Amino acid sequence: MLIDTHAHLNFLIYNKDRKETIKKTFKENVWMINIGTDYQTSKIALEIAKEYKKGVFASVGLHPINFDTGLIKMKRDDNESNEAYFEKEFDFEKYAKLIKDGKNKVVAVGEIGFDYWYRPKSKAKREIFKEKQRELFRKEVALAEKFKLPLILHCRLGYEDLIQELKSINYKYGGVIHCFCGGIKYLKKFLEMGYYIGFNGIIFKKIEGIDFNEIIKKTPLEKILVETDCPYLVPPQISEKPEIKKTKPDFLRNEPVNVKYIAEKIAEIKKTKAKKIEEVTTKNAITLFKLK
Repeated sequence: MLIDTHAHLNFLIYNKDRKETIKKTFKENVWMINIGTDYQTSKIALEIAKEYKKGVFASVGLHPINFDTGLIKMKRDDNESNEAYFEKEFDFEKYAKLIKDGKNKVVAVGEIGFDYWYRPKSKAKREIFKEKQRELFRKEVALAEKFKLPLILHCRLGYEDLIQELKSINYKYGGVIHCFCGGIKYLKKFLEMGYYIGFNGIIFKKIEGIDFNEIIKKTPLEKILVETDCPYLVPPQISEKPEIKKTKPDFLRNEPVNVKYIAEKIAEIKKTKAKKIEEVTTKNAITLFKLK
């Protein structure tokens, strides 16, 4: 069995065939955690999880790019939602109620963190922008702490700030650095703090200054989680298959079943069998998220 620890079947792009996609995923002996990026997608993730006795879980949280600081023009992702999902404030109690309603189905808070990809042009506004993201992050960590849940951490161009925050709180319930692409220096720091490292289809891409082979080699197997981040980051092994659905002419949709390609690539780099990667990463996911 494999566990896709970061999926988004709660997104709009799966509305027409979500049940069929999950059925296919189970057939391949894959479990999943669907990750919230705002209140609406968090709510949908929980609703989906409640439909299944096992194998489907949810995480709730407000993604930094869905947080409207009032300082930049917000950019909608039509794959995610067709509603006005940008939130100007983090409603702690609304998210807390989701967790309470979720019982054992909500297994983490996330994805939360720092994202400076879209940011104000002026230095003064950038500092305000960063501080607003820090304030949001602290509120979401407080939510996770209230329910003793691990963190699913998103970070883009903000690793220094994320590390600073994590060091200052010394969080007790652990977490995972989702879609890690921060280089060896940051890898060591996250591992020293006890965090898991999430790998997905980004490991097949070339990013300047990042050697994913070296990163994977230096990450202990006992600290690795596998994920797809579907519908994004389709592995190259399936990109030419005719049965893979193109929902738009320029968008190839990823699915949880493709997590096996991540496990296979990690096995190749670590010079071990894919079965070993499957066994250990599944154990890691069960341990971190207390899956039942």
